Amino acid sequence: MSRYRPPTSPGSQYITPEGAKRLRDELDQLWLEERPRVTSAVAEAAAQGDRSENAEYTYGKKRLHEIDRRVRFLRKRLEGMVIVDPQAATSGARRDPDRVYFGAWVQLEHSSGDLRWYRLVGPDEFDMAADYISMDSPLGRGLLGKRRDDEITVPLPLGKDTVTIVAVQYDHAPT
Repeated sequence: MSRYRPPTSPGSQYITPEGAKRLRDELDQLWLEERPRVTSAVAEAAAQGDRSENAEYTYGKKRLHEIDRRVRFLRKRLEGMVIVDPQAATSGARRDPDRVYFGAWVQLEHSSGDLRWYRLVGPDEFDMAADYISMDSPLGRGLLGKRRDDEITVPLPLGKDTVTIVAVQYDHAPT
């Protein structure tokens, strides 16, 4: 059995302004606050002498590697991002407000009768809240371009679920 794993395909390059701000804030916090603090702690631990048995030095160096890896990832990811403001995109005459596009708040009725609001976002922001759906997920791909009152069948691990689009909203989060 081979240990080879094919590289994962990169996610969509779209992000909302809120998601981009969140990633930039994380980058700033890591680079401007946490990394200098950890660097000074590692320098203090190194000054104590024998580094081979110095746990503070060893774990500090590991933490610096983690920070640097995350900073490289965030910089590279933000470099290629396309920031899409759903409110500005739907204010023009080109977009139908009843169609589901990136950044839309969509109210879905599940086959069980449950009504829930979801927001269609990029893969870098869907973990922000339980009501965010990645546009790369099966449900997200199924919703893109659909209209209000359309039914979508979504493959799930335990079978299929049918959802109906009840409402589409772009201006703000539903209450």
